[in-house]
Amino acid sequence: MTAATTKTPDRSTWGAVTTMYRLTTGHRASVVVATVLTLAGSALGLAQPLLAKNIVDASGHGRTVWPLLALLATLFVTEAATGAVGRFVLERMGEGVVRGLRHGLIARLLRLEMNQYHRHRTGDLISRVTTDTTLLRDVVSQALVDLVTGALAAAGAVVLMAWIDPLLLLLVALTVATAALVVASLLKGIRAASAHMQGSVGALAAELERALGALPMVRVHRAEDREATRIGKRVDAAYDAGVRTAKLASVMSPAVELAVQGSFLLVLVIGGLRVNGHANSLGDLVAFLLYASYLVLPLSSVFRAVGLMQRGMGAYQRIAQALAMPAEPEEAVEHAERTGPGGCVVRAAPRRAERTGKGEAPALALALHDVRFGYVPDRPVLNGVSFTVPHHGQVALVGRSGAGKSTIFALVARFHEPDSGTLLFDGRPAAELSRGACRARIAVVDQNTHVVHGSLRDNITYAAPDAGDAEVRRVVELARLDGVVRRLPGGLSGVLGERGNTLSAGERQRVALARALLARPALLLLDEPTSHLDAINETALTTLMKEAAQECALLVIAHRLSTVRHADRIIVLEEGRTVASGSHEELLTTSPSYRALAAGQMLRPAQGTSGADAATAAHERPRTP
Repeated sequence: MTAATTKTPDRSTWGAVTTMYRLTTGHRASVVVATVLTLAGSALGLAQPLLAKNIVDASGHGRTVWPLLALLATLFVTEAATGAVGRFVLERMGEGVVRGLRHGLIARLLRLEMNQYHRHRTGDLISRVTTDTTLLRDVVSQALVDLVTGALAAAGAVVLMAWIDPLLLLLVALTVATAALVVASLLKGIRAASAHMQGSVGALAAELERALGALPMVRVHRAEDREATRIGKRVDAAYDAGVRTAKLASVMSPAVELAVQGSFLLVLVIGGLRVNGHANSLGDLVAFLLYASYLVLPLSSVFRAVGLMQRGMGAYQRIAQALAMPAEPEEAVEHAERTGPGGCVVRAAPRRAERTGKGEAPALALALHDVRFGYVPDRPVLNGVSFTVPHHGQVALVGRSGAGKSTIFALVARFHEPDSGTLLFDGRPAAELSRGACRARIAVVDQNTHVVHGSLRDNITYAAPDAGDAEVRRVVELARLDGVVRRLPGGLSGVLGERGNTLSAGERQRVALARALLARPALLLLDEPTSHLDAINETALTTLMKEAAQECALLVIAHRLSTVRHADRIIVLEEGRTVASGSHEELLTTSPSYRALAAGQMLRPAQGTSGADAATAAHERPRTP
């Protein structure tokens, strides 16, 4: 199922049927088999009242009935076995449909445009993969076939009832038609209530994910009761929507039951009078009553299926909306790509000696020329940013919060596309490269480090799952994770908690750094790499960054001038513009913006020291209370 098929569904009952039928694409053989088996069981059931009629009439005339009784028992057992096999085929088909939907949703949600994750809550998106698809499973595995087979079985019973006594059939039809009118009046309300209930469950999941994702903050601020109240409101909303759905469904079920019971009583009374008047035989009345009771199941199945489909359409609309959300375009596999473990595509960055075809690397790993970008139209974040990053060396981005530093990283990672200007990798415009080819050249250590549930080794090798033990040990030593490995039960195989909560913030940052180094990128993006490190590990990281700058390009966002002053070049950003560039010493002399940033960090020139030494001394000087 693709986004092309996710237009707004038809709200009519027939539209619901056709929509549910489309979902069974790829499983039509199972639908046919289940339908045939169910119809065969219905035919066996329809034959039983006629056989009972013959048994009653034969007994009244003194004829032998035990062969007919044996045949009746055989039909009953065969009907039960046929129904069981048909139900299994349906349930398996329903699970297959849900599996396909979930695969499609997962693939879509992992590839949405980045701005979609800001517009939709994570918990709500997850509920579309879990809760909504589960409801659809019940629809496609039960309602669709029940509607068809129930209608056919009911039609067969009606034909046989008309053959036995048309007058009694007319009475039954009037009561059933009354129930049908009641059901039809409730369908629209059931659909709306179901859609509201599914939305409430999605909101509940989002609120719970929000609280559990920030549990330390919740505990420290003693906000458990507040969060329980907030989430409880979502629980109450889901309850109210569920009660409304149940209320409508509870009206529908008794309407059907009353119609069935009323028709049964009418048949019993009027049919008995007709037998006394010799208009019908006792066998005819028994057969008609059996058909009237037999009609209960297929009619109930039809009404229940129609109601379930309307509920399923509410879930389907949410799934269709998710499948229709804008996603990053699929790109052709390039020659540099290979298939990795699990069938995933691994894009290898081109070797530096191959990037020009002349045996030498081009001068620049990254270049931005007059790049402009805004997350919202008419509200630019970047206003003509231009700078370059050589293949070897360290370039630092500095500026006040909101200057556009993290936005530049997002553009380099191709999470967004510039509104204007040019972004080049190895001299090639990013627009000429696939997103995969661009991302294969980079690795990112974000300030909000991402550590997932799994072993320490899984987290380190996430970008290179086929890395060998020697490579893993190398980056563990470089990132100074030896102590973590020794401390964890199981070492590298030790399991980290959810979001790495068994590690400190500094340890999580070093895990992210080891992951990035293992990928051997051409361009390493570091966002505040020392923000969670102590002085000893910060010094070690500074040394590591110097070594890494000999192997690849480093682009660093930093506020600590102890990190910035070691950069080969510093780019100063102000209100989305590059206002200055140069070394630490040069900028202290030539850039008012940089001096203002330095002054904010207690940098003061000292007598008898160079600019760099003065900056360092002022930065490291204890603050006066």
